[in-house]
Amino acid sequence: MAAVPEEEAGPGPGPKRREKQKNKKKAAPEVDESELLTVPDGWKEPAFTREDNPKGLLEESSFATLFPKYREAYLKECWPLVQKALGEHYVNAALDLIEGSMTVTTTKKTFDPYAIIRARDLIKLLARSVPFEQAVRILQDDVACDIIKIGSLVRKRETFIKRRARLLGPKGSTLKALELLTNCYIMVQGNTVSALGPFSGLKEVRKVVLDTMKNIHPIYNIKTLMIKRELAKDPELRTQSWERFLPKFKRKNLKKRKEPKKKNTKKEYTPFPPPQPESQVDKELASGEYFLKERQKKRKRMEEIKAKQADAVKRRQEERNKAFIPPKEKPVMKTKKASTEKKIDIETIKEKVKNAKKKKLGALPEEEVKLKMAADEKKRKKKK
Repeated sequence: MAAVPEEEAGPGPGPKRREKQKNKKKAAPEVDESELLTVPDGWKEPAFTREDNPKGLLEESSFATLFPKYREAYLKECWPLVQKALGEHYVNAALDLIEGSMTVTTTKKTFDPYAIIRARDLIKLLARSVPFEQAVRILQDDVACDIIKIGSLVRKRETFIKRRARLLGPKGSTLKALELLTNCYIMVQGNTVSALGPFSGLKEVRKVVLDTMKNIHPIYNIKTLMIKRELAKDPELRTQSWERFLPKFKRKNLKKRKEPKKKNTKKEYTPFPPPQPESQVDKELASGEYFLKERQKKRKRMEEIKAKQADAVKRRQEERNKAFIPPKEKPVMKTKKASTEKKIDIETIKEKVKNAKKKKLGALPEEEVKLKMAADEKKRKKKK
């Protein structure tokens, strides 16, 4: 008996199906390793001291950055504080107002090799309009910074301004919510967004900023961050996947395809070729012009030209005469004479005037006065 092939023997999936399953496994989204790492509560990296590097640095390092003209006054004012803060880490700072640049250099006493990188970030933040009170925090071990360039992410300037304003929100409410959720200080200035805070927060800030410039409203990301913040409080859910809890938003406003102005409609198919267009000779033969002499043809052309000219002159004359045509007047309505049917009674008016003269201004009528006098007499009698 012939052996049954393995593919046909069992009810299991075939080779094509297996390949698809393998491809699905490969296409699974790659998870960032930094998200899987967990740090024990209360753990802090020990500070770098002179004992860790007693001999100091071998070479001198320096970094320089330019700053805009409008920052000159502020930098001039706070520069002594910058020098004092960097002096604690044995790093020199120089401000050149002529060139418009800031320079930081290491000294022989500098023992921390990363201090110059932090000093470089400090002057970069100061150049990007971050106040000194916030920028000086970069010298701490658990604080980092990120300067996100957003100027080249959107083509149209108007669209860019709208999306940047969306990141700020009404009266800066969106930016404030983002700062509270990420524990970062965020400064939107010109074509850059400067963020200052812990590493995990900076990662979220960058994602929100880039999504906003891709026309995804920051409120969706803020909602996700709020849910993540609540989930992080539960120790049991820390090791589990949070995808089932996070909201999934779909785009509703799909872009409609622009329709062309001129639509080319397809004609019905016919096996016969289109009719041949008539030539000039055929047209002349049909009208009988072909058999006329040159002089007659010329005369006919002149007559046609004169007829056209006469029509044009007539039209022009009509347009000119329009200004002299008087407008149609409205028919005059006859006014009705005031009716003198009701005669004025002069005697009654005279009587009214006499009565008014007898009365004093503000005085009561005679009947009311008599009633009052009678009431007063009754009261007197009762008292007696």
